Amino acid sequence: MARMRIDRATARLLCLVLLILGAPAHAQTIFACEPEWGALTRALLPQARVFVATHALQDPHHIEARPSLIAHMRAADAAICTGADLEAGWLPTLQQRSGNARIQPGAQGLFLAASAVRLIDFPVAGLVLPFDGDIHPGGNPHLHADPRNIVPIARRWAERLQALFPHEHAAIGLRLKAFEADWSEQLARWQVRADRLKGMKVVVQHTSFAYLLAWLGAQPLADLEPRPGLSPTPGHLNKLLALIREQRPEAIVINSYQDARAAHWLARQMGGRIPVVQLPATLNTDDSARAISDWFDHLLSALEGVR
Repeated sequence: MARMRIDRATARLLCLVLLILGAPAHAQTIFACEPEWGALTRALLPQARVFVATHALQDPHHIEARPSLIAHMRAADAAICTGADLEAGWLPTLQQRSGNARIQPGAQGLFLAASAVRLIDFPVAGLVLPFDGDIHPGGNPHLHADPRNIVPIARRWAERLQALFPHEHAAIGLRLKAFEADWSEQLARWQVRADRLKGMKVVVQHTSFAYLLAWLGAQPLADLEPRPGLSPTPGHLNKLLALIREQRPEAIVINSYQDARAAHWLARQMGGRIPVVQLPATLNTDDSARAISDWFDHLLSALEGVR
């Protein structure tokens, strides 16, 4: 009898531990539009099956709505995307063709990171035409490049996950606190490094790192694109030469999925005195929560290497 009482007590204890840790009967399936949100989901809900739709060598504005993506969205219990029209060219197609009511616009299972932070770079009011390029009336969607945005997004995403999976409520709350504490330490360390980059003059291609540069206090002098999302043209690049010769930027900053030829052409016109820095537009991997902080470390190291 004594042995039976111990076994029952042990069983009750194990059940309580599983409840606190949030071990579900089956793993949740989460669809993440970009790697940063996949990594954040793993930090808050590590047992979930997370599918990430894009990677660092893809332009998130322009993704093909492949059958495999539709299948993954159909199976999703929830989805996290950037919003602010970043995925406007492909997410609605996935939602429609998946037929998954849980992740339709306005549904509780769809979370948009842009809803948790203040956006920058609002375009001039007026009609947006197709030839205007990647104009986002709601503001710049590349919001993940400011490390100060990550915790507000994590909090709102955690709240949504707690509402969707109430048996995980306590465990998600504990993981969020641990994430916030770690991020606060990382941000303090990064801020010291950021202060040394303040005032850095750069030429950019697109607004992929506008949030990063704003946080650093860097000065973007010019954009290689004549209009957002449109490829650099010879005429536009020639116009930039006079400005570059006068202002003497410290680097030309482009992202990992952009064609670097225009940037290197400008660098050659300056006798190779201006380095081309090609940064990953997002995480190279989403397999751990540390992937987000590793990405910021890489961005800062690359820019510090110029100075």
